[in-house]
Formats: sequence, C-alpha cells, structure tokens
Amino acid sequence: MDLEVGLWGWLLSGLAAFLMGISKAGLKGLSIFNVTLMALAFGAKQSTGLIMPLLLVGDIFAVGYYNRHTQWKYIIRFMPWMIFGILIGVVIGKDLPEKLFKIGMVVVILASLGILIFWDRRKSKTVPNHWSFAGGTGIIAGIATMIGNLAGAFSNLFFLAMRLPKNEFVGTAAWLFLITNLFKLPFHIFVWKTISVGTLAINAMLLPAILIGLFTGVKLVKMINERQYRRFILAVTAIGAIAILFR
Repeated sequence: MDLEVGLWGWLLSGLAAFLMGISKAGLKGLSIFNVTLMALAFGAKQSTGLIMPLLLVGDIFAVGYYNRHTQWKYIIRFMPWMIFGILIGVVIGKDLPEKLFKIGMVVVILASLGILIFWDRRKSKTVPNHWSFAGGTGIIAGIATMIGNLAGAFSNLFFLAMRLPKNEFVGTAAWLFLITNLFKLPFHIFVWKTISVGTLAINAMLLPAILIGLFTGVKLVKMINERQYRRFILAVTAIGAIAILFR
C-alpha cells in the first residue's frame, strides 16, 4: 500500500503520534483524538493499520514502566471476550467499503464519546460486576479496537468497575493492549493488508514524535488533572469525527 503524505498529513500524524505517546504514558483520554487525527491524515481504514506499530511502541514502554502495578486477574477476565470481539471485527471490516468503514468508525468514536461524557456526569460510580458486563464490554471493545483502535472507552468502563487505583489501572491496561495489539497485527498484514513497507517507513518517520510524547506523558501524569482538559478533547474529537465523513 503506497501512501502519499503531504505537509498537512505530516502535521496531523505527528501531533497524533505525540499525543499517543502521552496517552500510553498514562494520561488517559487521548486515544480517540489520536485515531481521529490519523484517520484525517491517511483515511479511515488505512490509518487503522498504519497506527499499529506506533501503538505497540507505546504499549511496550507502558508495560516496562508500569509492569509492577499489573493486576492479571482482570486481564484474564476481560481479554478472552475482547479477542472474540476482534475476530468479529476482522470479518466485519475486511471487505467493508471505505465509505461505510468511515461511517462505522465515526459511529464508534461518537459512541465512545457518549460513554465518556455519561461516565463523567454520572453521580454513582457503581457498575454491575457480573460476567455479562465483562463479556459485553469486552466484545464491544474487541470490535472497536479492530475497526478503529477505539477500545479505550469500553475497556476503561470495565477497569473503573473494578475500582482499580490509577497506577494499577494503567499497568493492567498496558498489558491488555500489548497482547491484543500483537494479536491484531497479523490480520492487518495478511487479511486487511493495511501494513506494508510503505506504512512502516511512515512509522519510522513518526517514531521521534511518539517517543517525545511518552517521556512528556510520564512528567505530565504527575502534574495535570485529566478533568482539566477532558471537555476540550471531547469537543475537538467530536468535530474531528464528523470531519472524517467529508474527507
């Protein structure tokens, strides 16, 4: 797959990689924004594969930094459902036309935004702790991560339900996404064909941006309250999601 990248594409993807690094370093809430920027730069379906190697770089960093906080019992509970959802997403997305793929991606983005806004405004933080909750959110997260790398909002709901402290939340999520992203990799290479020598060359160019984001994120996580910028990110991401339809 050959991709021509103009100046605007490099600016969008560079910002996306930088913010991706910040997000993977522990400052959650930026993943939807990253995906939107990448989709605007490269197209909806192409961006899902192109972003994968960068996500894995971030996952490896996060696992190394937060590994001691990982709670494996929650990964074991959630991951099988998520993998099942990924397989459903592979089938749904393989031959889906670009236009329908864009619409599906936008629906997932807006649904994710709705969940995050609902969770922000909800007075009660109690979430049902039944196997069906893990199963339902896991399957949706798997479909969302395959179609648009947008599992964050759904996996966050599960981890919030488990009342994980911040560091355990980040450490557990880091291992979950490292494993599931590695599982997705062959499908992007051999089934969807969204990863190629050309996309890897773009990844290499974007590597400095994500590395800077990772080290910046480690510092910001100790300094900034996520609530201070959450509304801005949600608003800009909603605009970006709609903009994908007109690309």
